[in-house]
Amino acid sequence: MPTAPANALDAGEDFCAPRLIFWIALVLRILVITVGHTYRIRPLQDHFQFGWEMGRVARALSTGYGYADPFVGHTGPTAWVPPLYPLLMATVFKIAGVYTAASAWILLAINSVFSAAIVPAIYEIAARCYNRKVAIWSAWLWALYPAFLQYAVHWVWEMSLTTMLFSFTLVLALRMRGIGETDPSSDPQSASRWLLFGFLWGLIALSNSSLLLFLPACGLWILFGASRKSIAVARAALASLVFLAVIAPWIYRNWTVFHVFIPMRSNLGAEFCVGSGPGSNGFPVVATLPLVERDPKIMRYKALGEIAWVHKQGAKAKAYIAAHKAHFARITLKRIYFFWVSVPHPDERSPWAEFLRELNYCFLSITGCLGLLLSLRNRIPAAWLFAWAFVLLPLTYYFVTVNARFRHPLEPLIAILTVYLFQSARPRRQVVTSRITSHSPPSPRLA
Repeated sequence: MPTAPANALDAGEDFCAPRLIFWIALVLRILVITVGHTYRIRPLQDHFQFGWEMGRVARALSTGYGYADPFVGHTGPTAWVPPLYPLLMATVFKIAGVYTAASAWILLAINSVFSAAIVPAIYEIAARCYNRKVAIWSAWLWALYPAFLQYAVHWVWEMSLTTMLFSFTLVLALRMRGIGETDPSSDPQSASRWLLFGFLWGLIALSNSSLLLFLPACGLWILFGASRKSIAVARAALASLVFLAVIAPWIYRNWTVFHVFIPMRSNLGAEFCVGSGPGSNGFPVVATLPLVERDPKIMRYKALGEIAWVHKQGAKAKAYIAAHKAHFARITLKRIYFFWVSVPHPDERSPWAEFLRELNYCFLSITGCLGLLLSLRNRIPAAWLFAWAFVLLPLTYYFVTVNARFRHPLEPLIAILTVYLFQSARPRRQVVTSRITSHSPPSPRLA
């Protein structure tokens, strides 16, 4: 595979995005939060929309109950969600108050920093694999397109943080393969880069562990490009130790609290039951458990403890799926469709608004996939790495549950591939002319 396409950046040029794009992206997001009052989160169901389960855990942390209580009332310790974003929320709650408008504004502003920081990552990925024109347009698309900024300015959740970490992991992978370098360094896979690789993936695991499916593919892709395989394997082993060191405190905490091995999250069985068990229809639910403290399900969850309750839910889901295989197959296909076309909003007041929302969402999926196919056809460096991301990142959601926000970590790549698709298009007259030129006989030389 070539190290760079023919239209890569010229020698001596770096891959740094213009700072103006970052600052415009950040200012735009802050303005939307402030002028649009998106920080005024509705207090329904005791502020559950303020961070959902992560907000509940952050409240428990900031009020002295520890990492606990993901739904309603004091139900005890939890490992329902990874700790990185709840710890950030708890810190803000300590400073600006629990579920206050000030806390919401600060958290959304932090999300906006994460989202704007994706701009330089997008630029470098596109510049290394394609060209400066694709890089500039991709960065501007991310900075200004409403669909790409919505999760930063409306959702108190981990999407922007996870997407930023994942984007810079891709940047690091390209650097370690020397993609786009006209004069690659003698050791692009240095020990420091491998250690950073392990550290970034540790943070991703603590933010959204579903992305870990892509880790082996990414690591192997880097290793295959190493000039000295034995040294690279040794450094990859060190990166693995760094990765384990980052996640070890969370695993140790779970072991000491629950006395079972919980690498990241404890909720798989419960989500599996809600998504594919009795009464499932392929649509996501707002909350896995009822948000009423005296509800029988909540009381059973509290009495059994989270681990035992989730285990029972998982067993119930497996039994139901074994007896209803066709139903599971149908809703799995429905979830695949929802992931790429968007989950419908049946309560949308305007059918036209719902139609336009779904059209906007699936248009980007289509253009992103077409841009990926074109990249594979044209043998763009790292195209297969991008393809593995498209294949592996959605897998968990296909079989468990799905939501529109789950596509967000892929959206920086979707932005780049969409721009590449349209930048590669040529007017029909130009295509015909090039074909005629390529098939015409050479003109005779003058004597």
